[in-house]
Amino acid sequence: MLSPVNIAIVEDNAATRKRLVRHVEATGRFCVVSASATLSEARSALHQNPPDILLVDLGLPDGDGCMLIAEQAKANPELPIMVISVFGDEDRVIRAIQAGARGYILKDEDREAIGATLQQLLDGGSPISPSIARHLIRQFSQTRSCGKAVQEPLSARELEVLNLAAKGFTYQEVADLLEVSINTVSSHTKQIYAKLAVNSRSQAVFEAARLGLVNMRTSE
Repeated sequence: MLSPVNIAIVEDNAATRKRLVRHVEATGRFCVVSASATLSEARSALHQNPPDILLVDLGLPDGDGCMLIAEQAKANPELPIMVISVFGDEDRVIRAIQAGARGYILKDEDREAIGATLQQLLDGGSPISPSIARHLIRQFSQTRSCGKAVQEPLSARELEVLNLAAKGFTYQEVADLLEVSINTVSSHTKQIYAKLAVNSRSQAVFEAARLGLVNMRTSE
């Protein structure tokens, strides 16, 4: 039997916090070890009970959630951190990723989606809501420059994986669509990260959009 994975939640809205706790624990795979309402509460809770995964809202009453993300990413670079927010605008997403978040999903995700994204984080992925990915790709397509070149060209298959990732598909979905194993997708993803000099799927999407490497004709 697999050991439970400890989750820490930082969310100021009491009703949303309770819902997240309920949804996370309903998966049967994850256990909430702390659920904090403020930045100060979160710092204390994380010190006392270090989690395996950290879920963070950005709009906290005593500070910006990006502050906590940056602190925790510096203290423990291996800690998977994901933002769960009602806001999906470009500025907030970019600041969160730059601070160290590995994923960014919107609060309207259902229980099954929460469980799937947590598992994806645990597997080394970087889940991002498709609507956010589409928005960012459109924004970056309008302002991208050629100031930074890819150190080594991406292969045709790597570009396929990258385009599917930009559309919000999970590792398993990409594997199914390309008719390859999930390990093959993971291997291609690692090569993409290395060539783009990034550390997560979401950063890869941002950089690929800036460089014009992804298909901009996404559906609504």
